[in-house]
Amino acid sequence: MSTLKAHEKIILEKLFDRGGYVLNFSDRTYSDFFRENGIDIDAPKYQANGSSKMKRLRAFWDIEADLVVGKLLAALLEYAYAVGQVATEDQARAVTIINRLMGKTPNAETAVTPDDFLKQEFSNLNLTRLNIDAQLQAVIEQRVDEIHKSMRAGASLATIFLCGSTLEGLLLDAASKQPQQFNKAKSAPKNKDESVRAHHDWTLDSLINVAHEVNLLSLDVKKYGHALKDFRNFIHPRQQALQGFKPDQHTAKISWQVLQAAIADLSGQRKK
Repeated sequence: MSTLKAHEKIILEKLFDRGGYVLNFSDRTYSDFFRENGIDIDAPKYQANGSSKMKRLRAFWDIEADLVVGKLLAALLEYAYAVGQVATEDQARAVTIINRLMGKTPNAETAVTPDDFLKQEFSNLNLTRLNIDAQLQAVIEQRVDEIHKSMRAGASLATIFLCGSTLEGLLLDAASKQPQQFNKAKSAPKNKDESVRAHHDWTLDSLINVAHEVNLLSLDVKKYGHALKDFRNFIHPRQQALQGFKPDQHTAKISWQVLQAAIADLSGQRKK
């Protein structure tokens, strides 16, 4: 059982509660998000007071231990930052709560904001160092050019889709070159018979997790890569309409930064 205090719960609910919903999560993406963080939020123990997303979140932070709750809230706050749904005045208080739950001192590194991630500079990336074939490199270069044009035109949705699909293509290429490493990873997706799925059947979620596990992607790329994956899923208009997702320049910048950092990681132009 966590030691969250009444006033701390009010702060957290203000950050995450959207009238019973939690941020912009759908039922599927909500379950996926918790699963990525080692939690089955659909378990009966979290539905004692109701099955809405917010009621399950309340049950989670009441039932689980401080460290478990703190880690999940840190990940949830990062996601909220990525989709631009954090009120600035509540940021410091939320970070203080998370630090306390995780046993961190006020000066400890928290890594719960994308500010430092966005400040990193990747303007001099050399795409030839990706070690990909000439045909794929030409496509990547063309897509990077399209991303620049989309960013300048304020076409945020186009930027997100280009970044997400390009990242998936690069990670699939990496998997094809290191099949044994990818297939032996603990997070490699399995079939019902426990055999590893063919790489072309892997989701972007799995590619990101395994690429990090085999030390091809840095931790920050893994974290914000999952946010990009969630944005990219709104390629379906009905899903976007249901969730009220309205991408802006901040969302586009996060997506582009994820792709640039991933390219730097994959090409050895960045220290992990």
